[in-house]
Amino acid sequence: MLASWLVVASAVVCAYVGVVHLLYTLFGSKLNPRDAQLMAAMKQGSLVVSAQTNVWRAWIGFNASHSLGFLLFSAVFGHLALSYPALLFGSVYFAAAGAAFLAALVVAARRYFFRAPFVVLIVALVLYLAGIVAAHL
Repeated sequence: MLASWLVVASAVVCAYVGVVHLLYTLFGSKLNPRDAQLMAAMKQGSLVVSAQTNVWRAWIGFNASHSLGFLLFSAVFGHLALSYPALLFGSVYFAAAGAAFLAALVVAARRYFFRAPFVVLIVALVLYLAGIVAAHL
């Protein structure tokens, strides 16, 4: 049961990050550029891949989908840990997929984000890995 609760704790951390990031994206200004001219340029500039959107709308979409990825991880792995622990902990695929997802987020956070998300994602990864290890002890 400890293993399940460790994975649930990881999922809760990720859900928190996902919700806060989504709220910042859709309703806040924390992810806006400090430079008003940059924001105006983002709203005017289109992407090479498609003229159907501008850089600003793509920025909002990328951030929103990033948040939804956190929420999906939380929902799936939290549910598996509580309702189907034998499936989660008995499947190399599920165990590895969750670890790989979180590890990839840690690498991205280290490379592209700032300190707080990096630290929070390390906590989520450590909790998740501790759950996987605890299930096999």
